Amino acid sequence: MGWVEHCIWWHVYPLGFTGAPIRTEHDAAHRLRHLEAWLDYAVELGTSGLLLGPVFASESHGYDTLDHFRIDPRLGDEEDVDHLVTACRERGLRVVLDGVFNHVGAGHPWVREVLEGGPDGPLADVLRVDWSDPAAPRLGDFEGHGSLVALNHGSPQVVDLVARVMTTWLDRGIDGWRLDAAYAVPTEFWAQVLPRVRESHPDAWFVGEVIHGDYAAIARAATFDSVTQYELWKAIWSSLVDGNFFELDWALQRHAEILDSVLTSTFVGNHDVSRIASTVGPEGAVLALVVLMTVGGVPSVYYGDEQGYAGVKEERLGGDDDVRPSMPASPGDLAAWGGDTFRRHQELIGLRRRHPWLVRATTTATSLTNTRYAYTARAGDEALHVELDVTDGHRAVVRDDAGTVLFEYRA
Repeated sequence: MGWVEHCIWWHVYPLGFTGAPIRTEHDAAHRLRHLEAWLDYAVELGTSGLLLGPVFASESHGYDTLDHFRIDPRLGDEEDVDHLVTACRERGLRVVLDGVFNHVGAGHPWVREVLEGGPDGPLADVLRVDWSDPAAPRLGDFEGHGSLVALNHGSPQVVDLVARVMTTWLDRGIDGWRLDAAYAVPTEFWAQVLPRVRESHPDAWFVGEVIHGDYAAIARAATFDSVTQYELWKAIWSSLVDGNFFELDWALQRHAEILDSVLTSTFVGNHDVSRIASTVGPEGAVLALVVLMTVGGVPSVYYGDEQGYAGVKEERLGGDDDVRPSMPASPGDLAAWGGDTFRRHQELIGLRRRHPWLVRATTTATSLTNTRYAYTARAGDEALHVELDVTDGHRAVVRDDAGTVLFEYRA
């Protein structure tokens, strides 16, 4: 599975990207074809893979699945996915899908069948249900969301379903799975499912969404290939907001230890958090990207960040909309103001691709104060030297071992 070490993902939330209705009345449209118009843009950006949010039939935002074997009609059909995968292949882009296997939508057929069948029914064990009062069974949910009904991961039927879903779409040409809310699922469940899937797809990549805890131990127990590096994400933006590079240095020391065991999935933006440009400002966002592209891990760029998009996540109904916007019909319709940010992304992604050893690099601080931080990223005999400074404005420099400036930014 060496291909992963050369991958830089463009992370897209399809329902938002294509302007599909989320909470209003649903329609049926071939919106995935809209995304195809952006594949050359992803290549021009320098990314080498498409990390897709949910595409399966769901009730609203995609994480309330109704059918894991059917494409959401708002996005199209199975032929549209096949066409998208083929179009990605033609451009050398890998494809990973978002697997929501901790829970299903309240309208999933299993919910009705379980409740109708009762505690002795054929599907009684596929959901988490409190049957203590058979006349009023209580469904388990995900983090208090009644619309998200928790699967029972101790059920062999659930193991079989998830293994079958994963294998089905890998057979259709995708390269791997992002495992949503993997932190809420027992590691023993993944350890049963993933080896079965790897029997027919040994090169598939499985990245678990893990927010906190012992990343290496979780990945080892679950047999994940990778986990999301939320600790590093938090340290990057927080150190810039607070003017405290000691936090970033501590996180990078821990990051180095984690990399000894598992190749993490790194990011400064995704569909669940406020835009990096809103959190640290557009100048700080450049420094955040410098860190992302010069430390170990498999990096991803969340769509729109490469244009300097702003957006704040709020804890309310529809509070994700601002960070999951629709994109115009084609890249040619983008506003000109995002051009500088796009070019800086190209520069730093290009630097990353010219130094592929960075995927395994660990860092050592060479100078550290609250507002100035210099570190060396090293793997074997290879090294890059990075300087960040927010003392008076924002400054970043990346040099090679000979002292040649490879990237420079001042604001």
